[in-house]
Amino acid sequence: MTLFDVYPRLPFEPVSGRDVFIYDREGNEYLDLYGGHAVISVGHSHPHFVQAIREQAERLVFYSNAVQIPLQDELAQKLGRLSSYEGYRLFLCNSGAEAVENALKLASFHTGRKKVLAFHGAFHGRTSGAVAVTDNPGLRAPFNEGHEVVFIPLGDIEKVAEQLSGCDYAAVIIEGIQGLAGIHLPGPGFLQELASLCRGSGTALILDEVQSGYGRSGVFFAHQHAGIRPDLIAVAKGMGNGFPLGGVLIHPDIEARHGLLGTTFGGNHLAMAAGIAVLEIIERENLLVNARKVGDFLLQKLSALHPDIRDVRGHGLMLGIEFEPQTCSRVRTQLREQHRILTGTSADKRTIRLLPPLTLQRKHARRFLESLRAVLG
Repeated sequence: MTLFDVYPRLPFEPVSGRDVFIYDREGNEYLDLYGGHAVISVGHSHPHFVQAIREQAERLVFYSNAVQIPLQDELAQKLGRLSSYEGYRLFLCNSGAEAVENALKLASFHTGRKKVLAFHGAFHGRTSGAVAVTDNPGLRAPFNEGHEVVFIPLGDIEKVAEQLSGCDYAAVIIEGIQGLAGIHLPGPGFLQELASLCRGSGTALILDEVQSGYGRSGVFFAHQHAGIRPDLIAVAKGMGNGFPLGGVLIHPDIEARHGLLGTTFGGNHLAMAAGIAVLEIIERENLLVNARKVGDFLLQKLSALHPDIRDVRGHGLMLGIEFEPQTCSRVRTQLREQHRILTGTSADKRTIRLLPPLTLQRKHARRFLESLRAVLG
């Protein structure tokens, strides 16, 4: 049996990691500014994270949601406090696509409607409902067709108002920051008006914070830069620091009775130990502030680094650097091969994504800036 191809693979094999570095089989050290698709939030093999998983694995790895799992309550309380969403409820699952899928389902149950409004450039996942609200027809099989989804330009509030005027949408779904599209921000004013239009039309507002949440933007959720409170928030990636873990934060006005949602593996003991450890590290090491400070430093320095840089976008440690397409590919390759620095691609062939662990320090940022300047010449 051979493996099904998923992504084009880089020509090296990481075998270990420590904080913001990973190491290949030959012992070469790479500065990881991509975090495995924004997943590594508190650093590779953080001692507290490793200890929490080890100790839980020695006690009990798994039992289903047919029994009491106090660790779930502990995680929910910590998440509510750190994110300022104490009054919301938490549904636990295993991935970002599952979180989006269940958020869409809850919105439809709550409103009794089917239509969803989404945005050009959006990526929400590859399961049936999540891929239907993803702006990439090439990812949708015939089986996935049939959902009532309308796509409009990001930032076009007039189009939003026009679509929601009929009050027939179950939900509007939007990323806190569009990640795969190349780091595009909806803007505080747009999000505030969007939230107001959703309230006025009885439409559920879903914030996909799978990539942009858990401190990546310098606040707990990227939408908090705009001061809004959505009805449903999808989370994953940094939630487990590499352990499969996702969830939906649910407004208390949305019904969450038995039978609406379900999961076998979601909220299992080992996942909860990982998720609690992540929140403890974020709080103890003040990683939201660190992400904001180091991100602001990078944003400032990159904006004036070299004329080949066309644009720099983002918040915190979620940054996009735009070049000409041919320059972008060359820069990313040379950073990896000549300077052992890993960066991320995007659907926009002009843009490199930076999504490092939130533990990144200024000394690491300076190393990247010096290497990038050398590559650009």
